[in-house]
Parts: sequence; C-alpha cells; structure tokens
Amino acid sequence: MREKEIAEIRRQLQPQRHAITHIYGCYVNEEKEIITTFAQSLGLMPEDETEKYLALFRRCLSGTLNKNLLDFAFSTRQVAEGEEHSLLIKLRDTALSEDKPRMEFYEKVISTQPVEGNYLILLLHNRYDVPFKQKDGKYSEDSADVYSYIQCAICPVKLSKATLSYKASESEFHNTEPGWVVSAPELGFLFPSFDERSTNIYNALVYSHDLNDGHEGFMDTLFKGQLPMPANQQKDAFQGILGSTLDKECTLEAVKTVHEQLCQMIQAHKESKDTEALVISKEDISSMLEECGISEKKTTAFCERMDEEFGAEKELSPKNIIDHKKIEVVTPDVVIRIAPDKGHLLQKKVLGGVPYILIRADESVEVNGVAVCLDEDEEKS
Repeated sequence: MREKEIAEIRRQLQPQRHAITHIYGCYVNEEKEIITTFAQSLGLMPEDETEKYLALFRRCLSGTLNKNLLDFAFSTRQVAEGEEHSLLIKLRDTALSEDKPRMEFYEKVISTQPVEGNYLILLLHNRYDVPFKQKDGKYSEDSADVYSYIQCAICPVKLSKATLSYKASESEFHNTEPGWVVSAPELGFLFPSFDERSTNIYNALVYSHDLNDGHEGFMDTLFKGQLPMPANQQKDAFQGILGSTLDKECTLEAVKTVHEQLCQMIQAHKESKDTEALVISKEDISSMLEECGISEKKTTAFCERMDEEFGAEKELSPKNIIDHKKIEVVTPDVVIRIAPDKGHLLQKKVLGGVPYILIRADESVEVNGVAVCLDEDEEKS
C-alpha cells in the first residue's frame, strides 16, 4: 500500500464516516488466560467512547511506511489452500459475526504472547464504498469498488497509578483508585490490502510500534511468514556490510558521499510528493561507491553481502539504512553531530604524522552554551 491509500482508509475511521457495526475484543492476562470477550455495538455506544476505539485503530495505520507499516505478501499457495489465509478470509466474509472463527483467531494470537503483561485484542470489520476517481483527479459519487476489510489492534493494558482528582460535587480533590487502562497499540494489521484503491487478498498491512521487533512468533502463527528485517536492524546490517566489505577503502569521503546522496534522494522524493515509497537497490549504492573510486573487487563484495543479508532482489528504503537527519562521527572520546547537508565541513588531514578530523569553524562557535572567539593566534596554533 502507498501512503495515500493508507491515509484514505484511515480517514474512514471517523465517527461520521465508518460503516462499522461492532467492536469485538478479547482481554487476556499475563498468564495467557482469557478474562473476557465482548462484542460492543457502536450504535449503542456513546460517541466519545466510539472515538476512543477508532483512535486505537487509526494508530495502527499511522507511522512511517516501510518502518512501522510493512507490507506482507502471501504466497499463491497460501491464498489457494493455506489455513492461515482461509481464516482471515472467513473473518472478513462473515464480518466477524461468527463466534467460532473469532475464537480460533484469539487463541492463535494468545499462543504467540504478542506483548508482555495484560493486553486487549481488538477487531473490527468495515465496508468502504470507494469513490470513482475521474481523469481530472476529482471523485464522483459513483462507487468504483466496495472494499471490505478487517483490522486488528493489540493493545497493552496497564495498571494506572492512584492520583488526586477533582470532584466538582464536593469542590475538593480526592484520591482516585488505580485501574486497568488500555494503552496505544503495539501491534496490528489490516487485511486485505487496499492496493491501487482496490482489494488485494494477496497482501496484508502490518503495524509494529517497536522498530526493533519483528514479532516472529505472531507472524509465523498468524501469517506463516516473516516481516522484513526491522528498520533499525536494517541500518545496523547495512553499516556493517559497508565497513567490512570496503575494508581499507571505507574512507571518510566514501561514507560521506553515500550518506549525502541518499539524503538528497530522500529530500527530492519528499518535495516531489510522490505517493510511491522510495526504495533503492544494491546496484544504486554500488554506483555511488564507484563514483567515490571504490575498486570493482570491493563493490562486487558489497553486492554479494547485500544479497546474503537482504535477498538478491530486495529493495530498501533509504530512511531505513541511514539517519537522514544527521551525520555522526564517533571516536572513543568524542562524538560529533552535524546536519546532513553540511558534510563538506568535515575533512581528514594528517598533521605531524597524526590523522585528524577537522571541522571548519568560520561561523559562530559555542562551548557549553557560551559563545567563544577564535582569534588569529588560536587559528595559527
């Protein structure tokens, strides 16, 4: 799914827009025991309560594409005969109204222990009459498709602290008892995907709050597959490959060049407002390395290691493999952080046989928050 399509579905999760009849839930304790299950009618629910439920589901469609929001593709075999895909289709086609498939789903989730402590499994079914998009970009009242989908949100339930609260009837503050409070979702998914503004039963969109957690147990049990490597792990893996394969050719200039070019691509993509996610291949990065003068032997080794780590045809989001908000230089005793477009301020020089990293300081300089003066004698020394 693209960002624009995700936003379109998220907008339907508003009190005046949705076609949801019930919210289904299963409350589980840390011992994997079901405390209660419920089916709450939104028609009988107070509007402020409805909004709180919908806000949890909107959160599962928030975050960064290819980081918090990840496309999962089912194989053709899974769609044709897989039990895991069949269960999701059953839940969607029955609008979650049948107890047996719903309980089967709850039990599968519980078996994976998706989050620590108590948690709430929430489910909804929604139908969206997709308006037809005309050539001029405007939408007509005619429906191009009816997108029927289910959404799941798994939320930790935590014990709140006792606190002082104002009671208007007494015009005084009194202690309130602690209670179990639903927190923002840690994990969730949308099925089927809304690709090219139409139903795609071959894909699901998975939400993960923790960028370091691949939720292997959950994915293997519910989807019989794995999510792409978490974003933070992708960055660590990429940095490790770059350093190990380039070896002595991994110079300051080479790393700066790759970082700057990737940052420029990210900025250009942002300014273009392209709804397609920005991705790059190992060949793109290899070309950047060649421009830096890296030998063919090293670039070949780099591509081979990328294949081993990510897969031969895998494309990556630049935002996942670099920190596009800063350049960071770390030594055992010093950490230097500069803006991504200021890499030219860093230089490497050998003075008296000792290598130094120099930072040009021709503008204002502060030390511990105090503006300091760099006079000519200091510069000469």
